[in-house]
Amino acid sequence: MSDEYNYTIKDFESSFRPTWCNGCGNFAQWRAIRQALIELELLPEEVVTVSGIGCSSHMPNFLNVFGLQTVHGRGIPVATGIRLANPHLTVLVYGGDGDVYGIGGNHFLHACRRNVDIITIVSNNFVYGLTTGQASATTPVGTITRTTPRGSIENPINPITVAISAGATFVARAFSGDLEHLTYVIKEAIAHRGFAFVDVFSPCITFNKNQTFNYFRERVYKLEEIGHDKDDYFEALDLSNQRFFKEKLPIGIFYQIENKTTYEERDFALNQGVIPAHADLELSDEQIEAITKEFY
Repeated sequence: MSDEYNYTIKDFESSFRPTWCNGCGNFAQWRAIRQALIELELLPEEVVTVSGIGCSSHMPNFLNVFGLQTVHGRGIPVATGIRLANPHLTVLVYGGDGDVYGIGGNHFLHACRRNVDIITIVSNNFVYGLTTGQASATTPVGTITRTTPRGSIENPINPITVAISAGATFVARAFSGDLEHLTYVIKEAIAHRGFAFVDVFSPCITFNKNQTFNYFRERVYKLEEIGHDKDDYFEALDLSNQRFFKEKLPIGIFYQIENKTTYEERDFALNQGVIPAHADLELSDEQIEAITKEFY
């Protein structure tokens, strides 16, 4: 960190106080995101946080960066638009498992395959928290919730496997109970070129009495400690497919490659030097012709 950079955790903290339940895993992610931004020496005006709807999706309110809370499940497409309008910004999507994997699942898939250069962090607590404990896309089979009083009969999705197979170039998992490792993973995700995805085991202490902090502490282990080759696609898939909730659960970076072009690098208008957010940008006749000729 340079001597000129003197931002602190408090500088990335807004005047709004978090409204999460005491002990919620989101607090650790709030801290980890701010710490990662500081270690990367990013300025508040260089960062945008976008969310949908849910307990987790209040994150833009608590960060002193540009922020936007959209409708349920639509954080990723809005973030994509922001990134294309101004590729100089660091654009971070933050939401819960219901927001991103449920109603927003289609956008998640397409962002992975497009490799748009944004970061998506999902606070995965295996239930809908804001709407008081209904089953979500990651709720394990047999779990009793408000919408599954006899136990869930639906197979949960495995977000890590989905992201790897869909084309994401950075796929990781972290745990809210390990702040140091969580900060490391989020920092690496922000620094990555391409679509970066982090699934965070984040217990909902109010509505989920199964996947608790102690539950994960007894099961998680770090991929960094077993010599995992994170650019090995098939090894990453194999690790992601370990019997979910039955065996030890790996956290860390499953998969990361840097040699795949991003969506922005393939975008025709951006390649012509056009940045829509710069309204005063004057285009040459050659640039205008290159952009518009396909519509002639």
